[in-house]
Amino acid sequence: MLLRIKARAGYWLARRLFHWTWAVRQPKVWSWMESQFSRMANLGDVGAQSFYGHILTFRGVGIGAREEGVRLLRLAALAGDGKAAYQVGVISLAGSASKAPDPVEAARFWNLAVKAGHPLAEIKLAQLADRDTAQ
Repeated sequence: MLLRIKARAGYWLARRLFHWTWAVRQPKVWSWMESQFSRMANLGDVGAQSFYGHILTFRGVGIGAREEGVRLLRLAALAGDGKAAYQVGVISLAGSASKAPDPVEAARFWNLAVKAGHPLAEIKLAQLADRDTAQ
């Protein structure tokens, strides 16, 4: 119980520091912040999984960081996070070097995003349907 409270406090502080440019640019501070994000994500906090997943997917260094970011985004999406579900849909439709674009998976995650109230997910689903009917 005490460790969970300590983890939440560290995560809260790291999220506040994230908005301060000087903190993000300090390697030791950034390393500490990343460890707080990672710890909360690994404890199963959906918001932390989404937040840290986005960071790793778009700002992480190396293929391993991107894959871990997408994994965290999938976990958050399946737990009901609309932003993560939308982003997994975008990633699924774009594909990657090791995975072909998958419009069925994209539609699945965009449907989850619509249920979670994401404003752009319905637009993406309509565009996907228009694309399928045009082919």
